[in-house]
Amino acid sequence: MDISKQFLDGLFATGWLEFVAVTFGIASVMLSRKENIWVYPTGIINTTIYIYLSLVGGIYAEAGVNFYYTVMSIVGWVLWTQKKEGLKLLQISSSTKPEWRNAILFFVLCWGVLFFILKKLTNSSVPLADGFASASAYTAMWLMARKKLENWVWWGITNVASIPLYFIKGYVFTSFQYVVFLVLSILGYLEWRKRCNI
Repeated sequence: MDISKQFLDGLFATGWLEFVAVTFGIASVMLSRKENIWVYPTGIINTTIYIYLSLVGGIYAEAGVNFYYTVMSIVGWVLWTQKKEGLKLLQISSSTKPEWRNAILFFVLCWGVLFFILKKLTNSSVPLADGFASASAYTAMWLMARKKLENWVWWGITNVASIPLYFIKGYVFTSFQYVVFLVLSILGYLEWRKRCNI
């Protein structure tokens, strides 16, 4: 089947719940680019819907990562709002070499654990790809909550991995969302780099 026809058919078959989730997801990423605190409430709406959609679609690691997003959104919301003498305590900064190493180790560990769980304990048809996309997303969200510039690099990796993952599972509109997210992750990186304390 022609990919463009499959894309259009999938787009027209998008359910209202997926449409709402995508809308709030794109809004959340746009707010993140602007370092706006509303990134978190809009993101929570997106992630709670995607927990359900991922479970229905059999993308179990993605369901887990959306649960993690929800928890980390609450953590990030708290961290981003902390102030001392009227000034934000958390500022955008670049990762040090040890922080880069820790992020890579965190990613590899998450990917290994997720792949093992998906392969051995679920009926996932895409354990390697599902685990990879989720592990990079875990890493991105961890860095975003700490306002690390490199969160955008990990979001870019997540987006590239998620585009085909959701497409083959029939969530075409969500796949399109990840194309938009990929563009926004590049713009977010450039915008945060301008504000970065390096």
